[in-house]
Amino acid sequence: MPLSAVGAAYPPNTWLQMGPVVAGVPLAWWALRRWPLNNASVACGCAFVLLHLFAARWTYSSVPYDAWSVALTGVSIDATFGFHRNMFDRLVHFAFGLCFAAPLVEIGTRHAGLTRRMAVLFMVLAVLALGALYEIFEWTLTLGLSPEAADQYNGQQGDMFDAPKDMALALLGCLIPLPWLNAPPQPDRSQSGPLDA
Repeated sequence: MPLSAVGAAYPPNTWLQMGPVVAGVPLAWWALRRWPLNNASVACGCAFVLLHLFAARWTYSSVPYDAWSVALTGVSIDATFGFHRNMFDRLVHFAFGLCFAAPLVEIGTRHAGLTRRMAVLFMVLAVLALGALYEIFEWTLTLGLSPEAADQYNGQQGDMFDAPKDMALALLGCLIPLPWLNAPPQPDRSQSGPLDA
């Protein structure tokens, strides 16, 4: 985690973005020992945390993905798709829904006793609720920051509809794996029995 802060473009924002991870990792470790999840669900959660920490190095709206693309391939992603803003923050919000879909469904079926259909509904509602809570957190944070610092942290880039677009992308991300999440659970061959009830 500290590597995200080395040479950070906006150090105060980097620590704001790393703070929840620093607090959340011990909590997640404790929760996984008490309520275990399968390896795929844990890997999905870890993938999102790593993407978040990677983005924290620059802040979401300043990750130089387009410059990297031009340097590596000679192709500008922004020019190819007609983007007029840095889209990395949109990718992270989409990845939130995608990465937490399977873990949330597993939590619903394995630990809350929900049917698979109800667990999928729980997952969709949880992604929307967590996305809304995060956007509310960003808004309340900006009340105490300068306008420039607030825009850097939030990654709005002048888009007044940034928050609903971010939430819509998280929703889209969690809907993509629905065909697999609605399928009946398969036994985990690495365990003595099936993981899902």
